Amino acid sequence: MKTIRFLIAALLVATTVSAQNTRDDYQPVVYLLGVQRTTVNDDAMNDAEYCKRNQMAIDRAVLDFVETHRGGFEQPYLPQMIFSSRTNKIAFAVGGNVNMRVGYDFKGVVNNRDFIPADIPIPGNYNTRQKLMMDASTSTIYFKAVANNSTLGRVVAMFEADFRGGSSGYTPRVRLAYVSLYGFTLGRDVTTFCDLNSAPQTIDFEGPNSYTFGYSTMIRYSHSFGNHFSMGIAAEMPKVSATYGETMTSLHQRMPDIPMYFQFNWGRRANSHVRVSGVLRNMYYHNLSADKNYSEFGWGVQLSGNVAIGERLNTYINGIYGKGIASYVQDLNGTGLDMVVGVDNPASMKTVPMYGWMAAAKFNITRWWSVSGGYSEVVVDRKEGYWSPSQYKKGQYIFANMFCHITPRFELAVEYLYGTHKNMARNKNSANRIQAMVKYNF
Repeated sequence: MKTIRFLIAALLVATTVSAQNTRDDYQPVVYLLGVQRTTVNDDAMNDAEYCKRNQMAIDRAVLDFVETHRGGFEQPYLPQMIFSSRTNKIAFAVGGNVNMRVGYDFKGVVNNRDFIPADIPIPGNYNTRQKLMMDASTSTIYFKAVANNSTLGRVVAMFEADFRGGSSGYTPRVRLAYVSLYGFTLGRDVTTFCDLNSAPQTIDFEGPNSYTFGYSTMIRYSHSFGNHFSMGIAAEMPKVSATYGETMTSLHQRMPDIPMYFQFNWGRRANSHVRVSGVLRNMYYHNLSADKNYSEFGWGVQLSGNVAIGERLNTYINGIYGKGIASYVQDLNGTGLDMVVGVDNPASMKTVPMYGWMAAAKFNITRWWSVSGGYSEVVVDRKEGYWSPSQYKKGQYIFANMFCHITPRFELAVEYLYGTHKNMARNKNSANRIQAMVKYNF
């Protein structure tokens, strides 16, 4: 008589081998569910066939997660534990990370736990010279399921949360909550306007100030044409941040934002790409004096990508221009610059034009050590008028960091940040931050 414990032990040994064959460095522990066998036929060939089938089930479960994994800025690692049915109809995983950051601002501070140039106070005072920062709110946990259905094909369900729901506490916040099938993504995900592979990793959660990283609730369709071309288009829940003054007020929005992209990949393992993105939006507001509802049209275009040079060097570019798209830009999100009251016509509102760009590079010193650096800036144009002299005019973001993987899942990093903030009256201030990170991915 052989017990089921023997079979489970055999499965765990086989798991490591399957992961190594599927993807280098990825060695998850796979638990097969529904394996119920208390007796084994004396025929050794039957035992071998039984273990072979279990090994095939493990391989397919690992492949499901490798093929549905999405890399890029602030994206989770592949899971360390996978639970799968023996028939591979469904596989389930739990993962996440514990992320501790310690930082110190000097010669100016940022009034935020993230390094956002728009939050550098103008002017500074006695309380804006130095500041200590400790934060673990970017730690995450996620649950991911991959189902293989004869009718629907491969279905992916993803849920991820961090602890950034409060302004300074540790309230849980949903980052991702979506289902994807047949090329459709339904739920909450990173906005379609963001190119996740056009910026290097930073300790700073916000990243370069011109980057368009953010979360949105959406209905998206994406499709790949072979190994080189891909496209996507979505209807996303709009977020409007406007400066209404005394004569205007906000309205419930009535039209979704429409972001879209077209991407071309090339190189070994398709590790270089260029993407052209656009977004269209219609933003509604109410004129209190006229007691009428109006809308303003916003639009934006973006060119982004990365170019891998050899095995060690990766370069990143990102350029954006538009009107009424402040909510998509890291430095401008929440600043009230999607729309402002018109200076030449206070009875109406106008979308605010802006542009931004970023250039960066990452160099892999060894397999476990890398250094990155880059420059980013955002500029708000004044030609359409502005609402007040204290409003945002320009922000700069300079970063340099070094990451070290002690193990494939344990990271240490240090980073230096420098930022400037200029307002419409051309007053300016700056800040510096040095920070370190300890992170374990599970």
